[in-house]
Amino acid sequence: MSIQRMDNVAIVVDDLDAAVAFYTALGMEVEGRASIEGGFADQTVGLDGVRSEIAMMRTPDGHGRLELTKYVAPEASAPVPAVPPPNTLGLHRVMFAVDDLDDTLTRLRPLGGEILREVANYEDVYRLCYLRGPGGIILALAEEVG
Repeated sequence: MSIQRMDNVAIVVDDLDAAVAFYTALGMEVEGRASIEGGFADQTVGLDGVRSEIAMMRTPDGHGRLELTKYVAPEASAPVPAVPPPNTLGLHRVMFAVDDLDDTLTRLRPLGGEILREVANYEDVYRLCYLRGPGGIILALAEEVG
């Protein structure tokens, strides 16, 4: 066997506290926060002088994790275009199953959650939508209805 599990997905954000608030409102829990710097960080990330603040967020079932990272040094660079479309190469989205899509959207909108278009019904089995969260990452939300 080559891997044991997927441990986490990292998202670089410009405001760590706002991102923590957003993902907490989504239903995730803060597992821990830490400052990261030093030679091991430079070697791992491939940058010199790395200083970052991270918050590890955990899904309620304990299996999924997001590492929210704010780079203090070197400063994070913005993507081009600043708000890439959903078909941009690379990380496409992170998907979460939710128990009440409308309630989830109500909680996330005041924290910057911007729905890309509208909630869709997939064959009366799921209600789905894409929205942008902190760092411009697209989240997919799915509520099972059938």
